[in-house]
Formats: sequence, structure tokens, C-alpha cells
Amino acid sequence: MLQQLFPAFRITLVLTILMGLIYPAAVTGLCQLMFPRQANGSLVKNANGQAIGSSLIGQNFSKPEYFHPRPSAAGNGYDGMASGGSNLGPTNADLTKRIAKDIEKFRAENPDYKGPIPADLLTTSSSGLDPDISPASAEAQTARVAKARGLPMEEVRGLVAQHTQGRTLGVLGEPRVNVLELNLELDKTTGAGGATHR
Repeated sequence: MLQQLFPAFRITLVLTILMGLIYPAAVTGLCQLMFPRQANGSLVKNANGQAIGSSLIGQNFSKPEYFHPRPSAAGNGYDGMASGGSNLGPTNADLTKRIAKDIEKFRAENPDYKGPIPADLLTTSSSGLDPDISPASAEAQTARVAKARGLPMEEVRGLVAQHTQGRTLGVLGEPRVNVLELNLELDKTTGAGGATHR
């Protein structure tokens, strides 16, 4: 019996040290050397160098001078500890009510936009933490943001274009706009508080 336990104990100890200490330390070190921004959470900082969020995790913006993200079903919204979708099916009455309410809210907040509301402004992502909106969703909000900030529409559209990322590797995903980074750029342009007063 002991002849079997000692080798098992030794291999457990060796693998724990190798895979539990050495391997993670090596990977962390390589990541810090090769990809320091990503390894540290892809943090977004304001003009004062203060971290105000991550480019990978959405935040809620509700003031008219900011672009608004897509809805979130994660906890009370954008809660990283409760990441997930609502799991409501397309015929669910609660989902229908929520979307109707969001349509009404969007139309009230964006009276100058008369086109169809882009789907991502009415639907939640599967994680509830999506930091991006589609360029169409940004365009739908441009008039409101420009008016609230006293900026020409073309200037706001130019900022949206600067922050529009294409498909990954030219074929994966869809073009997208990071809401936090765009709002931070708007604050820099107008000298506001760094996307901290949402």
C-alpha cells in the first residue's frame, strides 16, 4: 500500500509545483513582457491617468452627452459578478415588454433620429458586458450627443469613424465602436470630466 502512496504523493507534489506555480509564473511573465496592456485588463485611463474602466467590459452611460451602450441583463446592468444573458425567448412576454419600453425610451431620448432602431440597441449580449455597439447604433445617437455637447454633427461623426474598428483579421465579426473609448474621446474634445459622470 505504501509503495503505491509514496509515488502518487511525489507525482502530485511535482505536478503541483510545475503546473500550479512554475507554469503560471512563466505565462504571466511572458504576457507582462509581450502584452502588458492586455495582461493588466486592457484598462482605459482618463487624461489624469486614472483608470476608469476596461475596453473589454461595458459600462452604463445614460446622460444625453454620452453614447449609450446596448442593454445589459447582467445583474443590475454590466455587473461582472453576474455576467450572462436573460435567456428569454423571442415569444416571452417579459422580453416583448422590455423591448417596447426600450423603443419608447430611445425615441424619447433621440427625437431627431427617424430611422429604424438598430437591433443591438434593443437586445442584450450573451455576456451582458459587451463594450461595443455597431456603427449604425452610434449614428442613431449622433444627433443627440452633438446637440448635448454643442458640437457640429460632422465632428461627432468623425470621432465615431475614428473609433470604429473593422472586422478582426478582415473577416471575423462585424465593425464595432467601443462606447467607453468614444465617450472618453468626446470628453477630451469638449474638456469634460473624463467619462466618469455618466
